Amino acid sequence: MSTTPFDAFDGDLPMGTKAPFFLGATLREYGPALVLFVGGILLWEGAVRLFNIEAFVLPAPSVIFESLQSQWPEISAAAGNTMFEALGGLVAGITLGVVMALSVVRFSAMRDGFMPFAIATNAIPIIALAPILNNMFPITSPVSKMAAVAIVIFFPVIINTSRGLTEVDPDELELMRSLASTPREVFTRVRIPHALPYFFSAVKIATTLSIIVAIVSEYFGGRQDTLGQYIIRKANLFVFPDAWAAILVASLVGIALYGLILAIERVSMPWHVAYQSGDAN
Repeated sequence: MSTTPFDAFDGDLPMGTKAPFFLGATLREYGPALVLFVGGILLWEGAVRLFNIEAFVLPAPSVIFESLQSQWPEISAAAGNTMFEALGGLVAGITLGVVMALSVVRFSAMRDGFMPFAIATNAIPIIALAPILNNMFPITSPVSKMAAVAIVIFFPVIINTSRGLTEVDPDELELMRSLASTPREVFTRVRIPHALPYFFSAVKIATTLSIIVAIVSEYFGGRQDTLGQYIIRKANLFVFPDAWAAILVASLVGIALYGLILAIERVSMPWHVAYQSGDAN
């Protein structure tokens, strides 16, 4: 009977593994980033105070945090609306990308005809696409922003997923054939597990892109209670600490979504060598 990488993973921890081991591994993995983050904040705060930089040029982190606290109800509501747009486009783009990747891998004629179109779509600048999409839907509709997000993330998903499905070790395919495996068994036991790392790499890129594209699309019109419109409104009023507070929230939302995808990846691929060795990003 043929086996998959999933069969080789029994979910048991190495003998003698204790909780402090994982705590130490976590500190070694994320400690440098945390130190660099705290050091950067302190350096930023000190530079602003030392050189007496005006808030409209670069506000100090302490001022930004004060603005975040005072404006939190409005910023959190705007962040929720922007996240809704980003998640809608993310789901649509990933779904379409996976479906098209499966199609182009199955039908070579479709691959030859569709891939140039996908490349051309990816070359369209978002600042040119967003106002056009805004005019295609009602001004307050989030669909235009979702469409922009889906179009931008569609390309990395289809490219990476199709690559993972096709660049399989010939020896593995030959082994499956020698075991008289059906094409469906080859697809589910070899091609899909092999494509998962490629797929999740694309999704992690798409997650951060979704927030960026949603906010940029909001710059060109739409609901006023979104992060993009909030940032523009505060910048036009020269209330830059409030604008920076919204930017901070947008970054935190992107980091949270990235962390969620990373957790799903670890659960979906416990057999992957990167997680067995503890070298995953």
